[in-house]
Amino acid sequence: MSAALEPSSLVLVAVMTDPRDLEIARLLGWYRIPLRTAPKVIGVDYLAFYQSGSFREAGGCIQYVAAVKGYELVTRAELLQDEPGHPRAREEYYKIQIGPLEPLRQPILAEKWRRITFLYTTGEYLLHARTINDLVVHSDERQVLWKALRERLARGAEYGVENLPDLDLDPEILSALLGIRAMGLPNG
Repeated sequence: MSAALEPSSLVLVAVMTDPRDLEIARLLGWYRIPLRTAPKVIGVDYLAFYQSGSFREAGGCIQYVAAVKGYELVTRAELLQDEPGHPRAREEYYKIQIGPLEPLRQPILAEKWRRITFLYTTGEYLLHARTINDLVVHSDERQVLWKALRERLARGAEYGVENLPDLDLDPEILSALLGIRAMGLPNG
């Protein structure tokens, strides 16, 4: 786990519903959230990824966290070019630029939680949690968390996308992840 994750770091637990999305996050350094269902504050310090049941034996837990580098609004079609006819292709999504995925020391299990959406927590809770329930901020600390989130919301314009380094990815991997087909090649 990164030494940069501080006890006071703001963390958004986000749902990863498809293994392909985990590969996009790992290789391309971004995660998407539909604008229509996004939480109010996107400008957090870290994203923690809850892996849904589609991950089979690796599902029902949080295994990875990543630092948030910035975000921007784009359409789904711009993000996933292999799905131009998707019913939500023209809808706006937050494209959240993230740093490398960092594995947690031990997965945080869902246990009795059946359905997870977005959840705000802190670095301290994340580092000590064994279950999703352990991430819920209680009592006086909850007021501190909400104050920090309100401040981030008020300063939202300051959290744009930073200059990101060029990715050194194999063009075939990039094409497969984003659905880009080389011109002149059959659609196979």
